[in-house]
Amino acid sequence: MIRSIAILLGQTLLRPTALAWLGVVCLAASLSAAEPQTDLLWPAGAPGALGEEEKDRPKLIVYKSNPATAVGTAVVVCPGGGYGTLAMDHEGHQIAQWFNSFGVTAVILDYRHRGKGYGHPAPLQDAQRAIRTVRHRAESLGVSPERIGIMGFSAGGHLASSAGTHFNTGSPVANDPIQQHSSRPDFLILCYPVISLTADYTHQGSKRNLLGESPDAELVESLSNEKQVTADTPPTFLFHTSEDRGVPPQNSIAFYLALHAAGVPAELHVFEKGRHGLGLAQSQAGTSAWPELAREWMMGSGFLPPHDDQ
Repeated sequence: MIRSIAILLGQTLLRPTALAWLGVVCLAASLSAAEPQTDLLWPAGAPGALGEEEKDRPKLIVYKSNPATAVGTAVVVCPGGGYGTLAMDHEGHQIAQWFNSFGVTAVILDYRHRGKGYGHPAPLQDAQRAIRTVRHRAESLGVSPERIGIMGFSAGGHLASSAGTHFNTGSPVANDPIQQHSSRPDFLILCYPVISLTADYTHQGSKRNLLGESPDAELVESLSNEKQVTADTPPTFLFHTSEDRGVPPQNSIAFYLALHAAGVPAELHVFEKGRHGLGLAQSQAGTSAWPELAREWMMGSGFLPPHDDQ
C-alpha cells in the first residue's frame, strides 16, 4: 500500500539535472506568472473575528494556472512562521509561481495567527475554509474537485497536517454553499513541518503561539497530528533535513510512520544538508532536488498527468 519511502541520512542527493530543471521552471515562472487575485476568505466575516481590521480578515491569494497549460490540480499553500507571522515570499509567492510553471493552480492562505491576535481554532478554521472554497470554485478555477491538495512549511506544515487529520464532509443543509463542501484535502505536501505537540522535539514556539501558555492536555493531544492519522488521512509527501535544529526531522518521521501504520500512501525524504526554512532550497546542493521529487510524486499518485501529457 505504501508507494515509496526514500530516507536519505548521512549523505546528500546530488542531481544536476534536477538543479537545472528547477532553475528553468523558476525562471519561466518569474517571466510568465499571471498577477494573482486576492479574495477574502470569509466575505461575511470570519468566525471569532476580534474586529474588522485587515488582520481580522484572512485572505486567499490565487495564482490561477494558465488555461493553455492547466492540469486541473490545485494546492492551498500555507506559509510557515511559528504561528506568529507568515513567510509569504519564499514559502508563499515563490511556491505558487513554481506550481504555476507546470500548470497547477496555487492558492496562498493568509491565515490568522498569534501575530494577528489569534490562536486555535482560527488557523484551522481558515485552512478548512480554504479547501472548501477552492472546491466550491473548482469549475471557475479550471480544477477537479477531487484534485485539491494542501501544502505547508514549518508551522504551516502543522496547519496542513491538521487539515489532513481534522476534516469533515461538510453540511448539505448549510446556508453558506461553501460550507456544504468537504474540507478533506485530496493530498498533503509537508515541508519541514511541525507535527508533534507532545514530544520532546516539539517546536515550543509554535505550540505556545497556537495554544497559549497552559493549554488543555486533551487539546494538545488532539493537535499532535502523528497521533491523529487514520486510514482516511490523505496521501502525503514529506521532506526534511538532518541539519534542521528549529524543527527536527523526527516530526516528519513520526508522521510518516503513522501513515505507514494506517496504510496511507506516503513518501518521505530526509536530506543531510540544510537549515530550517529553506523554501525551494535552490542554493542547497542535494536538498534542492525536493521540488522535482514532489512533482514526480504528484504524477505517480495521479494528481498530475505524466510528463508527456503536459
